[in-house]
Amino acid sequence: MDMVPGDTYLGFAGGLYPDGTARMPASHDSAGRQAARLIRPLDANGNPAGAGKIVLMSVGMSIPTMEWCQGADVTSCQLPESFMVRAWNDPTIRNGAPELVDGANGKQTIPFWDQASDVQYGWVTSQRLTPRGLTEKQVQAIWMKVVNSDPTVSLPAANADAYSIVTGYGNILRALRVHYPNLRVVFLSSRSYAGYATGTTDPEPYAYEHGFAVKWVVEAQIRQRDAGVIDLRAGDLGPAVTPWIGWGPDLWANGATPRRDGLSWVPADFLRDGLHPAAPGVVKVVSRLLPFFKTSPQSRCWFLAAQPPC
Repeated sequence: MDMVPGDTYLGFAGGLYPDGTARMPASHDSAGRQAARLIRPLDANGNPAGAGKIVLMSVGMSIPTMEWCQGADVTSCQLPESFMVRAWNDPTIRNGAPELVDGANGKQTIPFWDQASDVQYGWVTSQRLTPRGLTEKQVQAIWMKVVNSDPTVSLPAANADAYSIVTGYGNILRALRVHYPNLRVVFLSSRSYAGYATGTTDPEPYAYEHGFAVKWVVEAQIRQRDAGVIDLRAGDLGPAVTPWIGWGPDLWANGATPRRDGLSWVPADFLRDGLHPAAPGVVKVVSRLLPFFKTSPQSRCWFLAAQPPC
């Protein structure tokens, strides 16, 4: 996000969106607002109902579940600093809808989500939705952060992990729509810094390059809608088969060097493996995730009690 138009990494343009800046193109912003306005309380069969539910769910592996809740409901979240606990205790958030669900799960990397037949979807239903009286048809918004495990090829190689992530994300987005037919919006976040990691699960530069994969997936949907061009790696991201997708919080910063908004990562933000977040790291993520949902034009109308316009 600190890169400005003209800045490159190994020849690849920076910025969150196609113009090389953090500014969302007007056409994509408009499409996202339209999708957000369709989000409303639904009953178990997916029909609009005043007493229905809006499910906002996390998708991913161990790191996002630790940040979101790491539990079946707010009473079982592992850390009081987690997103679900903070949101539950925030009086400005719409009471009862959205229902916050932690669908992320330890070790559930891209191959565990990229096919509609993957058992992880059954786990989400049986362990997260059904016990709370919720159904797949009530899931309307998702926050996703997921990677491949143990990457070995970095950019600019033609078989770089970042390119594989683009393909994986396209497959996941289509699988999500199969299971959650009323899914309207998906927000994608980049990985946080992994320069302190002691293992091979997802070290640098792969965590940084994950941000380029997110950028390219979002750009692929923009390009398909605006120019009718289907990305060869991501595949079809049209509205008939995928929800609207956009950036959630960008979470990467270059270690202890603060980026322009002040975000930095120090060893104390992580557990002993240097990869999974400790409480201070969770605080840093949630301090960006919660304001994001409160202010994004694609979420504020269904997330906040005041229901400002999308």
